[in-house]
Amino acid sequence: MSAVEGNDYVRIFDTTLRDGEQSPGASMTSEEKLEIARALSRLGVDVIEAGFPASSPDDFAAVRAIADRIGRDPVPGRPQAEPPIVCGLARATKNDIERAYEAVKVAMRPRIHTFLSTSPIHREHKLRMTKEQVIERVREMVARARELCEDVEFSAEDAGRTEPEYLWEVASVAIAAGATTINLPDTVGYLTPFELHAMIAGVKKNAVGVDRVILSVHCHDDLGLGVANTLAGLEAGARQAELTINGIGERAGNAALEEVVMALSVRRDRMNLRTGIDPTQITRTSRLVSAHTGMLVPPNKAIVGANAFAHESGIHQDGLLKHEKTYEILKAEDVGASGTRLVLGKHSGRHALEKRLAELGVALDQAGLDAAFSAMKALADRKKHVTDADLLALVSSERREELGGWRLEALQISAGTQGMPTATVRLRGEDGRDVTQAAVGTGPVHACFRAIDAVVDLPVELLEYTVHAVTEGIDALGEVSVRVRDASGGLHAGYGADTDVLVASAKAYLAALDRVLKERVVAKASEQAARLKESA
Repeated sequence: MSAVEGNDYVRIFDTTLRDGEQSPGASMTSEEKLEIARALSRLGVDVIEAGFPASSPDDFAAVRAIADRIGRDPVPGRPQAEPPIVCGLARATKNDIERAYEAVKVAMRPRIHTFLSTSPIHREHKLRMTKEQVIERVREMVARARELCEDVEFSAEDAGRTEPEYLWEVASVAIAAGATTINLPDTVGYLTPFELHAMIAGVKKNAVGVDRVILSVHCHDDLGLGVANTLAGLEAGARQAELTINGIGERAGNAALEEVVMALSVRRDRMNLRTGIDPTQITRTSRLVSAHTGMLVPPNKAIVGANAFAHESGIHQDGLLKHEKTYEILKAEDVGASGTRLVLGKHSGRHALEKRLAELGVALDQAGLDAAFSAMKALADRKKHVTDADLLALVSSERREELGGWRLEALQISAGTQGMPTATVRLRGEDGRDVTQAAVGTGPVHACFRAIDAVVDLPVELLEYTVHAVTEGIDALGEVSVRVRDASGGLHAGYGADTDVLVASAKAYLAALDRVLKERVVAKASEQAARLKESA
């Protein structure tokens, strides 16, 4: 840890783009990952785990792009003078480690993050390796990573269920081989806060050379203890916390970045720890991740949920009116949920829009700005004021449409108490041709989706359909998220926004279908490449 950071400084390691993307149906395109990485840098995270480069060519390209475009220079508005560390995950194999380095080496501050299981159940059933074999693999692979990169993190996967003495030995070997960060993850969310505190304290006391490295915690939320365990680990001496925006991740997810950061901020009196995060960027980043993953934030979610600062109880309202701290330990403004600073309308110009988007951390090229301006003008014709939330939802929706193979050109719905709900859609394909199709359904949304199915012709099953208002009022912009399952069992999310929720529904469904189409194209290209390799 640098002298500037100090012993009270907690490095925030964000793994939204790696562990968070492993949430079923939460896969993102390279461009979406880049936009989230830009927002994370602006938020002030110290380390961005950009992905798993060896897992696929697309993931390699995404990590490489983030290292190049986010990892070289600080983005405008970033609290720190240096860009974040850009990290690539690698299994403890030479190929993975070398692939990870190739992806991140263009960053100013690259990191290789390699891992190997250490618990008895993982050693026996997953690795089929002895204790000695695990030790030797750790020694060899950490050393190889250090030959390539000065910053190396080693994770003892399933550390929470590993014998304490053996965990100390593994950590000692990794440190001797050149690791600069030792991560001790509760991979399956099994530990209680007391146990996790003891695990970190034990390694801190007994691992050889531990004073030369940073200890890190990575807690899953299977028992709802992810944030509590993370805080316990920090109290025990860990100085890096591995987190995700909105707590997304495999199974029940990871410890939520916004909750850990604000707990450290509000309870500085108790823990005396600080971070480099700009909390006013939290809400905006949360919404961006939610839009790109299709995973909506529950209303009662701490810090970023719609009800986080809402008070309905008369007793609570009375107390707040007398003194705000009677029922609020932090204010909405603290996490960037204070509302609009600059209201845009139908008379606003392109420069005002560009300036506001820049303030919100959204970077657009000229074509993107033109599309956003046209969409903003169209929205302003339908509602009096365009808020920040409207803008962010609008830009996300427009970008989703730009990525799509099919674009919604027109939608006409006929529904009511009499007759059968009917939808007519006009879609434009990548070749520029328009296709019009009508269909009947049990309701307007069903009819709309059936009409789209008739054009796109993909066998998918609709699993989830969610709609909510971005802002208040009868002219509110509506957000729709859908999740579909393709023929192979893969899950895909889609997102759309519009003042007409039926239009937003069509956009969201098309976005999900587009993900299915793109995955098919990638799979087909991989098969062809494999055949060519075999024939050669």
